[in-house]
Amino acid sequence: MSEIAGQNVLITGAGSGIGRLLADRVVERGGFVIAWDINQDALAELAAAYPDQVASYQVDLASKEDTQIAAQRVVLDYGRVDILVNNAGIVDGKSILDCDDEEIQRTFEVNILAHFWTVRAFLPGMIERGHGHIVTVSSAAAISPAPRLADYAASKWAAFGFDEALRLEFKRDNLPIKTTVVCPYYINTGMFEGVKTRFNFLLPILQPEDVADKMIRAIEKDHPRLVMPPFVYLAYPMRLLPVSLFDLICSFFGISRSMDDFIGRDPHS
Repeated sequence: MSEIAGQNVLITGAGSGIGRLLADRVVERGGFVIAWDINQDALAELAAAYPDQVASYQVDLASKEDTQIAAQRVVLDYGRVDILVNNAGIVDGKSILDCDDEEIQRTFEVNILAHFWTVRAFLPGMIERGHGHIVTVSSAAAISPAPRLADYAASKWAAFGFDEALRLEFKRDNLPIKTTVVCPYYINTGMFEGVKTRFNFLLPILQPEDVADKMIRAIEKDHPRLVMPPFVYLAYPMRLLPVSLFDLICSFFGISRSMDDFIGRDPHS
């Protein structure tokens, strides 16, 4: 079991959406939140709500240098990170030829490369202290992607593989570090504004409060994997089918058309 009370919990993308809800729940459980976000106004609002339980850092996770400098500051200011939640993510929701080079690169910088820089910065301290928990927010798109998500799905597949490799590496080396990967379907935070689902009872657009609650429970209970909703698990046995049949099933359940009306939001908002 991973206790949150008395722990330093670093959450990337903590200013809004799931990150903000996770910060609220960590504070409620007696943890100390180290909040990273690019949005200074959102950070200021969070810090004002919990002046004694939140430390905020404006960080551009698309910048390796900015991320590493912020990590060094955290170590100097607070000494340790006990639970690292790599939550920040962006999506452009465009077809592959409509994405410009900078958008594709930024998606990978934020959605996966930043995970490498944060883990490499805080893992040595976790090993030295003999405990730690690394949470990787991937996506259901890492299990069953959709059109207009080529760069996003690829980055989230990478995040999923990153977690898998870390978990096995820690077990092989007998390191007492826990890992949890989170793979949610679309969440109603505004990030995926406009997405749709054909069978809401099987593949609902998830409510952020419910997602945050389940993530906190998964961390506390050391669950290595959290997939939401459970229907997404069927994608694993479906991959044993011929590709044409797999594609037909994705089309039937509306996954292939789920991004057709995507609007999204400004990733800096």
